[in-house]
Amino acid sequence: MGNFIQNLEASLHKGFIDQKQSKSGSYRPRLLVNNTKQNENVLTSLLEELEESESFLFSVAFITESGLATLKSHFLDLKRKGIKGRILTSTFLSFNQPKVFRELLKIKNVDVRLTSLEGFHSKGYIFSHKTHYSLIVGSSNLTAHALKVNYEWNVKLTSHENGELVHHFKNQFEDVWKDAVPLSDEWIEQYEKTYKPVINRKMIDQVIDFPTEYSTNSIENAIKIVPNKMQEAALQQIQAVRDSGEQKGLIISATGTGKTFLSAFDVRRFAPQRMLFIVHREQILKKAKADFKKILGGIEKDFGILSGSTKQNDAKYLFATIQTISKDESLHQFDPDAFDYILIDEVHKAGAQSYTKVIDYFKPKFFMGMTATPERTDDFNIYELFDYNIAYEIRLQEALEEDMLCPFHYFGVTDLEYDGEFIDDTAILSKLVTEERVNHILEKIHYYGFSGEKVKGLMFCSRKDEAIKLSNVLNERGLRTIALTGDNSQEERELRVNQLENGALDYILTVDIFNEGIDIPSVNQVVMLRQTQSSIIFIQQLGRGLRKHESKDYVTIIDFIGNYKNNYLIPIALSGDKSQNKDNIRRQIKDTSYIKGVSTVNFEEIAKNQIFKAINNSNLTAFKVLKEAYSELKNRIGRVPYLYDFVTNHSIDPVVILSKYPNYNQFLLKMREEVPILTQYENQVLTMLSSEILEGKRKHEVILLELLLDSEKVNYDVFINQLIISNCRTDEDTLTSVMKIFELEFFTQNNKLKYGNKPIILLDDNSVLSFNESIQFSLKANEYFKYMVLDIIRCSREKAKHYQSEQPLTLYEKYSRKDACKLLNWNNDESSTIYGYKTKHGTCPIFITYHKDEDVESSVNYSEEFLSQDILKWSTRSNRTLESQEVKTIIEAKERNIDLHIFVKKDDDEGTDFYYLGKAIPDKNNIEQAIMKVENGRELPVVHMNLIMENSVENKLYHYLKNGIVE
Repeated sequence: MGNFIQNLEASLHKGFIDQKQSKSGSYRPRLLVNNTKQNENVLTSLLEELEESESFLFSVAFITESGLATLKSHFLDLKRKGIKGRILTSTFLSFNQPKVFRELLKIKNVDVRLTSLEGFHSKGYIFSHKTHYSLIVGSSNLTAHALKVNYEWNVKLTSHENGELVHHFKNQFEDVWKDAVPLSDEWIEQYEKTYKPVINRKMIDQVIDFPTEYSTNSIENAIKIVPNKMQEAALQQIQAVRDSGEQKGLIISATGTGKTFLSAFDVRRFAPQRMLFIVHREQILKKAKADFKKILGGIEKDFGILSGSTKQNDAKYLFATIQTISKDESLHQFDPDAFDYILIDEVHKAGAQSYTKVIDYFKPKFFMGMTATPERTDDFNIYELFDYNIAYEIRLQEALEEDMLCPFHYFGVTDLEYDGEFIDDTAILSKLVTEERVNHILEKIHYYGFSGEKVKGLMFCSRKDEAIKLSNVLNERGLRTIALTGDNSQEERELRVNQLENGALDYILTVDIFNEGIDIPSVNQVVMLRQTQSSIIFIQQLGRGLRKHESKDYVTIIDFIGNYKNNYLIPIALSGDKSQNKDNIRRQIKDTSYIKGVSTVNFEEIAKNQIFKAINNSNLTAFKVLKEAYSELKNRIGRVPYLYDFVTNHSIDPVVILSKYPNYNQFLLKMREEVPILTQYENQVLTMLSSEILEGKRKHEVILLELLLDSEKVNYDVFINQLIISNCRTDEDTLTSVMKIFELEFFTQNNKLKYGNKPIILLDDNSVLSFNESIQFSLKANEYFKYMVLDIIRCSREKAKHYQSEQPLTLYEKYSRKDACKLLNWNNDESSTIYGYKTKHGTCPIFITYHKDEDVESSVNYSEEFLSQDILKWSTRSNRTLESQEVKTIIEAKERNIDLHIFVKKDDDEGTDFYYLGKAIPDKNNIEQAIMKVENGRELPVVHMNLIMENSVENKLYHYLKNGIVE
């Protein structure tokens, strides 16, 4: 408690008295705003407080379904921990719809009451913690826009439980609460009878936008449809492709972003004599034709269809299925140059013989392809087909940010346990459709709900027999569902889709026939009952609900996460991150701020742990994974990719590749590329640069390499000046350390041999730096070697952007023991003998594995845990006492001018790297010698102490490290 009071006092002093005070504490007052550029929002802080609370009180005037959806999975996790809360709201201005009150009733660990207080307009959130209260008070109601997007001001305050301010808030809440009416079904029924929707309800919460596909000028509304901002930018890019003399262009555009309208706008700009639009399914034709007619205008006979029995071949704008036009009798009715402009929708299918036949036959002035998923698992290269001209590209994240798609709330929910085990990849049908699992599915889809008056849902199942059996069982339970598989005719599919849209069906259950090429804008719930097979399929299925529609404000995505080995693909798909870097994937589970707009990504705690297990167990550096990423990038850019190409194209992280191969030349040989021959020493130099420089954790080495590539010899003072310009440290210890790296003096004997066993960079008596003679010769004689060195430097420069150059270590980045030795300017790599900690050169790095394996020997299974974000309880090695010299050195670290650096990893599954959490000092009031029992009943002394962190540990990382796997 004493530490908490000190921390709170320091926080309040900095917040209210002197902002220049160095010790700030972790409880300082904060202004909470929504800032999309910096990935900040009010929701993040609210969730952080909610997840750590022991109880909570919300007093909010306005609540929307979408706002409530952002909290539903978190409320469920709190319910599992036995934590309850109360929400006080009202019917002020008739803003709150009856349905939102029904949604509130679903949350069993939250009591809700309605006040009739005139003008009730409060927006406050109170969280009770073990030692204190937190308050968030300001302008944000419980709506998704107020919590994530709108310009809002909220103040977050922390108070001791005896603080006067928090009691004012609590007393106000209790005064209104005791006179308020409990929420009940009967109350809602009465409210529904008198409720009158407020016309400007949405304008209270957000600015109304034009539809995603097109916007209209109010004066020309009935005359001409004009492109929206994103489409205008895309049209300029497409025109730039044509202006450069190219005759082909590829549009890569996320599902629901209006590819058809965009292509119609471009056709209008191009003004062809005749146009051909090719699709792979007949049901798309009529919709495409209608959309083009809206944009292009003109008489009905200008627009024709070529499909099945309809042969309107003379139309100016012809819409054809590939099945029909690829037939010889259809194709040869047209001259090869009959159409000025040809478009192919879903062009990733163009590897099929029917497509290549048509593409090879026609000779248009411009040829456009459109797809949401250009990446293929077959050998066909779509990029090559379009001469590598990507005319326009917008992926899911950008489309959400630009408000082109319907917002979504994704819920990764826990699948059913069966005989103590989760559903897994090998589950048999009898496990998939048990009464318990059906109950579980119904419970989850009811709890997470949907936007709109009636559910219009798609369920993706793992197998045909599951879809059919589950549909039958759901129908017996009162739902109206149908199973559709590849066995059903096109007519049957169209009929069922119409029934879903018209409200005659609640759900269509399918396996994969609706992954693409189907347009049901009114879908408001997508349920995933199968393992994630690939990121592409995941996004395709999620995309079925992302089209905007007047009947919904958002779409609910409910993903049942079992014990699937491919679970790690979920965060990859949602974030769009293709780096294959396990640490990046873990971060995307604990921090989902990459999702823009009002959309959210939520994982129930146990489901989250299933994904962490999958990440830990997956082999993201398997040859197959690396080869697929390499081939995809090679297809995209039309040449052999180098490391920096992976960076600029947001593909696999070069570090991932080089964790499996000594250098990139060796990887290219493994890919069977014909590359120039390198000498053994050239390979060794590339290996050294790849292993020690590429990650960019210290910018000094990168700067020196850049200087020496530009000039054979560099004066030492020039190097120093460049470091100063780049805001890098120029103290003697750091400069000595940099030279020890390039002289190979820092490394172990094994590494010296691996890196060529001679200095890479020399410093002569005249203070002139240069590469050794062998490297100088290679740089002149072998352009390929020089390019490979430059490639590493460019990657390293990009990586270095993540690290502070004025400090040796950057908070919350990851480092190995070897990195710590290097960056703390030790003379040698002593990582093999650091173990938990070691004091040297005025520094003591302390490495902690927070959750240790069960089979760790008791003699090294030390007691270590965070007591708060500011205090780490830590233990020395066993068989150490208060009189041990190494213990005294750490206890007196401040007096001896020794910096204690704290490095923590969650568990051994995270590999050899640790998060850097900053410096710490021992709390002299919390140091004790104790006894630990080890094997054979022996007892050994050990010293426990509290370390006070210089920087409060960042909230998301703190909870990630603390929380073990929840079984």
